[in-house]
Amino acid sequence: MKPPASTRLLLTIPFAIPAYWTPEQALAVFELLDDLKEMIGNHYSMQLFEEARKQYAPATTEHNPPDDPDDPFV
Repeated sequence: MKPPASTRLLLTIPFAIPAYWTPEQALAVFELLDDLKEMIGNHYSMQLFEEARKQYAPATTEHNPPDDPDDPFV
């Protein structure tokens, strides 16, 4: 659920990646994010799959319903 546009800016935190990190620091952050992604994926796998399916599913249109016999992918 997204907050109203008028309050969205108040709820954001600007985030900049420092340009002075050492390669070791950058790798540590990269690995942390990778581990975090894996843990979230393991915990919410089915919910993430369903949400991604909803967000990336092609929209149906009036002129081309899902059961269109001329659609070769049905």
